[in-house]
Amino acid sequence: MENVLEVYTRPHDPKRPLVCLDETSKQLVAETRAPLPMKPEHPARFDYEYKRNGTANIFMLFAPLEGWRTAKITERRTAIDYAHVLKDLSDIHFAAAEKIVMTQDNLNTHAQASLYEAFEPAEARRLVERFEWIYTPKHGSWLNLAESELGVLAGQCLDRRIPDRATLEREVAAWVSKRNTHNVTANWHFTTADARVKLKSLYPAF
Repeated sequence: MENVLEVYTRPHDPKRPLVCLDETSKQLVAETRAPLPMKPEHPARFDYEYKRNGTANIFMLFAPLEGWRTAKITERRTAIDYAHVLKDLSDIHFAAAEKIVMTQDNLNTHAQASLYEAFEPAEARRLVERFEWIYTPKHGSWLNLAESELGVLAGQCLDRRIPDRATLEREVAAWVSKRNTHNVTANWHFTTADARVKLKSLYPAF
């Protein structure tokens, strides 16, 4: 926990950008009947029946000090998908960075080994060295700012029926564009000193 909190107190350094990574799934649900539109004194109405169209995975990459984020929609959340997300982060989104400080949780695919599963050893090693690997503690994923950004996405964009992956990609891209246009950042206040007081029970007693 204190490793993550230390990272969040570092000054902004464009050569070593902080990027938080997280992911979530979204069930794709289509209407079986046309909704009734909103009218005076009547809200829009939707039939309780729906059609399941599978699920999609959403990778969220959030650079809180840059006011930048992107989301990639994939069919699944395999090690291969994760590896390609990191390659895009390294070689497209932050190609000029000397090293990317990456905060993420302990999901089994969030490992350097995933890069070796997806790429040849030399390429995998190159990508491993592009990152400073920072992990939130078990049961401490709330420390990951990408999780907070996914919460905003869920409330502002995903809290409704979305029928298919194409629609999901279009709606999420519009949300990302709006947030980036307004350069929405994060202002983290919780410090190590706070943790040692508020989470005192987590520390060993001497």
